[in-house]
Amino acid sequence: MEVFINNRLIFVEDNCSLLELLSQQSFASLKGIAVAVNNKVIPKKEIDSFKLKNKDKVIVIKAVCGG
Repeated sequence: MEVFINNRLIFVEDNCSLLELLSQQSFASLKGIAVAVNNKVIPKKEIDSFKLKNKDKVIVIKAVCGG
């Protein structure tokens, strides 16, 4: 199925979880990131059970330190 992650189209297996998608996209750790699907923030405790649907739009925001 088609999923957009940070405005980039990718293809994933049907019934793919949000955690699987993040792992495939090299987000090995959930530390320091926030994830939204279709403009709704997904709590970290729900990321492993959240199932993606065709055409979902996923936004991943990564915190960075700086000064």
